Amino acid sequence: MKKKRSVILADRHQNLLEGVRGLLETMFDYVVMVADERSLLETIDRIRPDLVVVDLSFPVTRETNVVLLLRKYDQGLKFIVSSVDDDPTVAARCIALGASGFVLKRSIGTDLASASMEVMQGHTYMSPSLRSPGAAGDTSLKTEPLTGRKVEK
Repeated sequence: MKKKRSVILADRHQNLLEGVRGLLETMFDYVVMVADERSLLETIDRIRPDLVVVDLSFPVTRETNVVLLLRKYDQGLKFIVSSVDDDPTVAARCIALGASGFVLKRSIGTDLASASMEVMQGHTYMSPSLRSPGAAGDTSLKTEPLTGRKVEK
């Protein structure tokens, strides 16, 4: 029997969750929404999702940010970070710390489907506005990864 594909959507903002859930339901067999760290980790353990979509500002207590939490919790986990922060250095830092993708919240409705497909195929994804100028399909960033100048969120 073929395994059903599942995704966890982790965000504290109910309005965003509902909108994004509709999009993800067209791509995955199961969409589970969580709003706190404990539920996120328990759900990861219970369903072993194919993908997690998580807000960068998702509150965590076990680490300094959700990216570090997820990477240390399950090194093989594929996850996409969503954020309102359009600073390319933030996106670069998330990828450097182990995120599989980075999607700006302002374009989540148009970017998340592509991001999910790319990440599920083992690629890294960045919202187009964070990519190098003039390079169609190029997911390299406009900036180099952080070198300790910017504090992790």
